[in-house]
Amino acid sequence: MYRSPSPLPAEARSQIVETLNARLIDGLDLHSQIKVAHWNIKGPHFAALHPLFETFAVSLAEFNDAIAERAVTLGGQIRATARHVASTSTIPDYDQSATRDLDHARLLADRFQKYLEGLHASRSIVDRLGDVDTSDLLTGIIGTFEKHTWFLRSTVET
Repeated sequence: MYRSPSPLPAEARSQIVETLNARLIDGLDLHSQIKVAHWNIKGPHFAALHPLFETFAVSLAEFNDAIAERAVTLGGQIRATARHVASTSTIPDYDQSATRDLDHARLLADRFQKYLEGLHASRSIVDRLGDVDTSDLLTGIIGTFEKHTWFLRSTVET
């Protein structure tokens, strides 16, 4: 661990960095899947979903950056090359043959739910370790992705 302005003990910071790296890996994988959906979508809901998917991708890119910067601020290093992401992400692989608008909405909603599960698990870890700042960061991401998931589920459910 590198020096950090955080008052948390090095062992706590190390555990937090580990869980943040896991969320960053999932976030980078999910971002690429959102972009695949954005580029390949076809169907009557194209006009609404194409820009919505881009909104999701932009917000996730910002969250990925915030997660990475928090981990480095705590004295850690980021391990998130494309090869590392591909081998360690917990997000299910994307059906790259999908083209229909509602199929993409379903696929993304399921992956958003998996991403949220990881965020909740990470927040439990940082709460246990007393890192309120990282908990606040994760809470903001959770709130946003719960809303994104609701948008998708509302689109596909009747």
